[in-house]
Amino acid sequence: MIKFLKSLYLSQRFFYAISVIALLFLISYWIVPLYGIVWLLVLGLLLLLLMEISMLYSGKGMEGSRILPEKFSNSDENDVIVQLRNRHRFTLKVELIDELPVQFQKRDFLRKTSIPGKHSQTLEYGVRPVDRGEYFFGNLNCYVSSVIGLIRRRYTFDKEQMVKVYPSFIQMKKYDFMAIDHRLAYAGLKKIRRIGHTMEFEQIKEYVLGDDVRTVNWKATAKHGQLMVNQYQDEKMQPVYSIIDTSRIMKMPFNELKLLDYAINSSLAFSNIALKKGDKVGVLDFSNKIGNFVPAKAKKTHLNNILESLYNVETKFLDSSFGKLQAFVKQQITNRSLLMLYTNFEHISSLHRQMQYLQAIAKKHVLVVIFFENTELKELIEDNAENVPEIVDQTIARQFEYDKKVMVLELQQRGIQTVLTSPEELTVNTINKYLEIKARGLL
Repeated sequence: MIKFLKSLYLSQRFFYAISVIALLFLISYWIVPLYGIVWLLVLGLLLLLLMEISMLYSGKGMEGSRILPEKFSNSDENDVIVQLRNRHRFTLKVELIDELPVQFQKRDFLRKTSIPGKHSQTLEYGVRPVDRGEYFFGNLNCYVSSVIGLIRRRYTFDKEQMVKVYPSFIQMKKYDFMAIDHRLAYAGLKKIRRIGHTMEFEQIKEYVLGDDVRTVNWKATAKHGQLMVNQYQDEKMQPVYSIIDTSRIMKMPFNELKLLDYAINSSLAFSNIALKKGDKVGVLDFSNKIGNFVPAKAKKTHLNNILESLYNVETKFLDSSFGKLQAFVKQQITNRSLLMLYTNFEHISSLHRQMQYLQAIAKKHVLVVIFFENTELKELIEDNAENVPEIVDQTIARQFEYDKKVMVLELQQRGIQTVLTSPEELTVNTINKYLEIKARGLL
């Protein structure tokens, strides 16, 4: 009985009917013959109410389920599928309320539909997570009513489901497909002209029109009686590391995502491209102390290890220790490697404090410092200043923008590669820098 009462809800149509009947009872105080007619309406309402209860609570009722993917991709639109089946012979009107995870902060989710008798229907909606971690879905509530519409019966399915939100593997796959289809240029990735021959020797082949005449192998030419040239290939199995700063400076938000999440999504897509190029990839995160460290490997399955290591990485509220980073790199990364360091410097003095450690790392490795433009300042600079306070604000913003450019020059003067980018273009610019370093043979 308690279960029955908990699942039974009175609809707005029922209260409208009650209100009309109450009004008619009031009017019948002056129009006495109306009093008996009103009681007939009450009896009719009760009969309709019992009829709808009998209809909704007879038979197998309704079936429903929520189908979630194995994992969500952070910062991307992810599909959630709801399957409903009407086991009754009559059409049901359905109001679907899904209890979304608390991270979405959405309490007005509602979908309405109608399902003919003995039919099924599939509903689909999208969610966009902006934080990694575990997301718990609550009840899938379905409120159904018949054509009478005086009451609604509640069905509850899939009382609790959990799905993990991982770094953006959708973005990673997008660049992966582009690499396979040779369409990376459409995404803004550039082909870099090769300078010199810093690649590994592959084979000797016959000269064809278009081959570089500087690669002619004269001994092989004399032996075969025709022009033969040396063919080279990119050096492979070179260690490449993504080093991610997880201190408080990476907690700055941009389009609902933290800078840390942009860095993690970028490092995942970049690592996938590096694996496709035959290099070994690894990951390291640090703040005031060293965090997860995944040594560089060239196996394709190694990408799963990187994905798992980045899954629960969170920003800390302390300053990063570049001294500990330099000591760890010296001890653990012994071979010359390409180090892609994701961090941020908002003021030139903060860069000067860390410069000695960056220089120490760059002595043995190819270091690329990746930091972010402040796009909000850029918008402020482009606005028209109309009064003195706005002019002051714009002047300060221009100074900050100038400081960023000075940082780039100071790093480059010390032999450190740099990428200054907006968060939304981080992945493309990072992969561009990697391709440039490979093409120039700097590693």
